[in-house]
Amino acid sequence: MTLSISELRFNSRGLIPAIVQDVNTNQVLTLAYMNKESLRLTLEKKETVFWSRSRNELWHKGETSGNIQKVIEIKIDCDADTLLILVQPAGPACHTGEQSCFYRNLKEEN
Repeated sequence: MTLSISELRFNSRGLIPAIVQDVNTNQVLTLAYMNKESLRLTLEKKETVFWSRSRNELWHKGETSGNIQKVIEIKIDCDADTLLILVQPAGPACHTGEQSCFYRNLKEEN
């Protein structure tokens, strides 16, 4: 089943969460947000483009670092309010240089 952008459920700020996963390793690379424009550009460029909530601007992943994420497929969850973007990454996903933004563990507190 396929849906169009107009059928997606964006939040009150016009954003939808996008989980980015390496298509070859299945490693979750990052969680970012998209608006309709960044999703349209992602589909057009076949590379991830997000909405930066901290800078309030479009953010083409890898534009300055070269660590682009080539989009292979975009899946939509059952509620149509979250995206799963399968990519072939050309380098680390995290700004720290880690392959994934999820490289730390939560420790239990007593």
